[in-house]
Amino acid sequence: MTPDLLAPLDLAFWNIESADHPMHLGALGIFSATSSTAGAHAADLLAARAAGVPGLRLRIRDVWRPLGPRQSSADGPRHSLADGLRRPLGFGGAAREPDPCFDPLHHVRLHTPAADFHAAAGRLMQRPLERNRPPWEAHVLPGEDGTCFAVLFKFHHALADGLRALTLAAAVLDPVDLPERRPRPAQPPRGPLPDVRSLPGLLRGALFDVGRALDIGARVARSTLAARTTPALTAEPTGTRRTAGVVVDIDDVHLVRKAVGGTVNDVLIAVVAGALRRWLEERGEACDGIAPRALIPVSRRRPRTAQPPGNRLSGYLMELPVGVPDPLRRLAAVRTAMDRNKDAGPDRGAGAVALLADHVPALGHRLGGPLVGQAARLWFDILVTSVPLPGFGLRLGGHPLTAVYPFAPLARGQSLAVAVSTYRGQVHYGLVADAKAVPDLNRLARALSEEVETLITVCGP
Repeated sequence: MTPDLLAPLDLAFWNIESADHPMHLGALGIFSATSSTAGAHAADLLAARAAGVPGLRLRIRDVWRPLGPRQSSADGPRHSLADGLRRPLGFGGAAREPDPCFDPLHHVRLHTPAADFHAAAGRLMQRPLERNRPPWEAHVLPGEDGTCFAVLFKFHHALADGLRALTLAAAVLDPVDLPERRPRPAQPPRGPLPDVRSLPGLLRGALFDVGRALDIGARVARSTLAARTTPALTAEPTGTRRTAGVVVDIDDVHLVRKAVGGTVNDVLIAVVAGALRRWLEERGEACDGIAPRALIPVSRRRPRTAQPPGNRLSGYLMELPVGVPDPLRRLAAVRTAMDRNKDAGPDRGAGAVALLADHVPALGHRLGGPLVGQAARLWFDILVTSVPLPGFGLRLGGHPLTAVYPFAPLARGQSLAVAVSTYRGQVHYGLVADAKAVPDLNRLARALSEEVETLITVCGP
């Protein structure tokens, strides 16, 4: 198998990582059980199945010599002229390749029974993945009473985004009967060098890319001028992690949505804004005028298609109306901001900085990775991301998955990240925080539940 050169955004995630700033995402799944040996059986199953999943055998290695041209898949990214010229070299980049020494027992680990799954998950999330092996892990945590067990999946962001990570995790769960995917027409592979006859079109495309990059950069600069954040969301990285989770009934979210309009996502983001206000007030911190900038990642993958490795992401940037005391006004402000973002599209605006990675050569990512990581706190204050999950039930060894909490990477200099997933009629908020900066993360989790109750009350019959 020919090594697969990392796309620019994947390479950026690989290079901004450090020992106290791991760049992996995660998911804590809770499974019901009927015996104390269910966790051990699940660990055996995960190890056996992982050996047969090609995507889990891929390691990432540095590239300091020329590679052959990268072939484009049917839903792969559009290559610009500059991308086509630099990709064959890949000097200073990295590539995915099968690990000849792959052993699933290095990645699937069975732990002693845990009384608090989130406490254990926080300690495990703060450990960086081993970079000389395929960058993923599955930690099996048996419950103390034998009625449940948990599995914490960790995937490096250079290996997978949320949707790709879901695909890899589902591959080691119990088989599920799914309708066959309709294949898309195959596209011919693109070569590394442009055809002279198409050069004018390629030049126009390159100029368009440059113009879009300048537009995004200008919007980012403007967004930092009037920033009204709070010190509670910023912290020097300590390498520690704490996690928490909240479950909300999706019917309650729909009740609010039907009463005031907008989308489910608008309601879920407004709940985060209201919870942050409650949390800050409990801390005794001022909330008036506070509007931290939230990065809302947007997937650019095509639905119902095969999921290649790596990231296909852009994003929206919006101010969370934490300083607005009325919950309905907060929701209206979120809805207006999201409508404005959607009208502009995910390829423009200050939230689309991820797209600028395509304009940086591989060596630039390697040399500038630490600086980019430091700049995250200037770009946004908190990450609020949605991770899609299937509507059907999942199982492991016959044990049903009852809850799943997604965890996003924590940007350098920030103290909190929020991820949201909907599964089997329930919304699961997964919170990740710097453990030293946010020792009261459970208070924020409680504030999320309280904000939902408040919205239900004001939107009631």
